Amino acid sequence: MINPFLPSLARLSVYGITHLQKQSPLMVAWWSAVFPGLGHYLLNHYIRATFLTLSEVSINTFAHINDAMIYSFCGKFELAQSVVQPKWAFGYLIIYMISIWDSYRLTRYQNKLYELTCLKNEPILRVGIFPSEIQFLDRKKPSVGAIYSFLFPGLGQLYVHRFGLSFYTIIWWWIYLYSSRLHESLLQLVLGNLHASILILQPHWLLFMPSVMGGAIFHAYTTVIEHNKLYRTAQRQYLTNRYRKDEYFIFHKQV
Repeated sequence: MINPFLPSLARLSVYGITHLQKQSPLMVAWWSAVFPGLGHYLLNHYIRATFLTLSEVSINTFAHINDAMIYSFCGKFELAQSVVQPKWAFGYLIIYMISIWDSYRLTRYQNKLYELTCLKNEPILRVGIFPSEIQFLDRKKPSVGAIYSFLFPGLGQLYVHRFGLSFYTIIWWWIYLYSSRLHESLLQLVLGNLHASILILQPHWLLFMPSVMGGAIFHAYTTVIEHNKLYRTAQRQYLTNRYRKDEYFIFHKQV
């Protein structure tokens, strides 16, 4: 029996479009392993995802996890062991593992909710007009969202109307750029000062950046795809209701 209290697949609010979608639990868990919180962002759990990302950056910094990883990559295992702070590292490990499992568990459950909600076929609202924002479903290009996030993480989220997440990501990307001194290092590299370029870099902060950029690109790309699906579903619902009594086949399925 379908739960009569299930909402539609998407809900428009002043903060953007929150929606149910079917995803691979392993893929979501993998993104949580890459950077705790990214998997929950893919599931539209924005509050807990934000707290997990803040926890990742702060506890990782206190425990010197990234520093230990860098020493390990260089084969300096004694330095890696000496730099780690156990009082923070054990807590970091617990939160890290639980975030992976929680995102995996939530994905499996939300996939079931998605299937039940599709069966109910509640109308999807396509336009929401609020005092401070206008939200709407429209067709976009996934590649554009991915390119925006590649050029500057957060712009892809702005493209898909998740402006809260967009500005949060943009602010943190500026923090990573400033703390890692990546732009200064690239400038020295362009000028031919390879040794100075390496010395300027702050590896602890630099190590966060590939995960954040990759997560922003993947989130923007998949979100555009899902919004396009929602747009087609909403359009199909409208046309079905509009021409329900007519004797025309709006959608013809070839056998």
